[in-house]
This record gives sequence, C-alpha cells and structure tokens, in this order.
Amino acid sequence: MSTNSIEKKIENKVAYLHLNRPEVFNSFNREMALSMQTALDEVAQNPEVRAIVITGNGKAFCAGQDLKEVTTPELNPGFRKILEEHYNPIIERIRAIEKPIVAAVNGVAAGAGANIALACDIVVANEHAAFIQAFSKIGLVPDSAGTFFLPRLIGFQKASALMMLGDKVSATEAYEMGMIYKCYPTALFEEEVQKLALTLADMPTHALALTKKLLNRSMINNLQEQLAMESDLQIEASSSNDYREGVAAFVEKRKPEFKGN
Repeated sequence: MSTNSIEKKIENKVAYLHLNRPEVFNSFNREMALSMQTALDEVAQNPEVRAIVITGNGKAFCAGQDLKEVTTPELNPGFRKILEEHYNPIIERIRAIEKPIVAAVNGVAAGAGANIALACDIVVANEHAAFIQAFSKIGLVPDSAGTFFLPRLIGFQKASALMMLGDKVSATEAYEMGMIYKCYPTALFEEEVQKLALTLADMPTHALALTKKLLNRSMINNLQEQLAMESDLQIEASSSNDYREGVAAFVEKRKPEFKGN
C-alpha cells in the first residue's frame, strides 16, 4: 500500500517506508507528514512487521520542510501546526514504536529531515549522503528534537557549532563523529540496509523494544532510577519465550528462532 507521498512495502518481516516527493527532495508538506504518521501507526500495529526502515526515493533522504508550503498563504498551516501536528508526532511515534527503526539516509538530510533520521534507533547512510542543520540559514531554530538528540550523539560543543553555522556534514564525517552507526558505499547501500533490517527482524524484538524503553528513559533518569528500571525490564525479558528459546538454542548449539514474545 502507498499514498502519493509515502510508499509502504512489507517484505520478509520488514516494513519499508519511502518518502516519496523526489521532485522536491522529499521535503515535507502537511499531506506527507500526516501520511507518515498513518504509515507509522499501521506498521506499528501490524504483527507481521518486526523491523522498520525509513528511506527516501530519488536523490535525497529529506530536505526538511517544503518552503513553498509556508510561503504560500493559502497553503501555510502556520508553524505551530507544523510542529505540533506534523513533526512532533512523527518523532514521538519513532521513539514509542516497540520495533527497531532504521533510518537509511540515501542522500541529503536537512533540517527536520536530518533530525527525523537522528531520532531513529539506528542510522546508516550512503557515502554520498550529507546531514545539514539548515535552520540557522533562514533564521529559524532547530526542531524535530534535534536539540535533544544531536548533543547526546556528538557532544554539546560540536552540536552547538553545527546548529549555529549550518555546516554540511558528509556521511563519512557523520560516521567519524558518532552521529550515525555506519556509512556504506553507494554500490552496496541497498543490500547492506536490507541485511541490517533482516538481522533486526530475526532478533528477539521484545527485548529490543525493552532496550528502546531503557534508552528513552536514560535521557532523564538518574542512576538509581535507571538501575531500577533495568532490573524491572530484565525480569520481564527473562520471562519471555524469546529468552527461553535463546538459552535453549545456545545449549543445543543451533540457531535460535525468535518470535518477538
């Protein structure tokens, strides 16, 4: 299934969501943002889906906000709606969905496009991709949780400089500074993304969901709170069928078959 602006494909337990406005470098307008939320809800609720990949069609991953929308009076929803109804709900869904989400950055990721990618669980990029905190270039501040995630990924000073100066960061530079997990050669990009997604889909995804909860809370918990939550969720994980299967497979020296429960 697909909409005009979001293409959805489910294959081998993996849902692929393609941002599909290549003529404007997959920049977001209201229709695309709402369609993205719907697509995320659908794959989150689909029991056949065990991992999710977000990527872009064409040359770009996502150029952020479609400026034509905000500069055309009859189209402009206003910045409060854009943030509260478009981008914030997308970020909240990405962090709340109890399935691993991979951002496969195939080209430029700018503004909100960059920060949506950085909110995902694992970020990989084509060697020709780039990340740009483009907001300062037009007199805006970073949004889409960029000020939350980027300093935690690369440190306060580096994040501050990138956001204020709007520097273009190559995929290789992003990898070297710890912004993303891996950078793949163009010729291998799609194959490596698929391999990564299939690996995640075959893993004990209930444990991955609990890990995601722990990582979310680690942003605000103190040490004692985090230790307590680790204890609670480890007890939950140890009562799962996946744990029993993992231990049995280890003892029997075979490949485990995890079901995500």
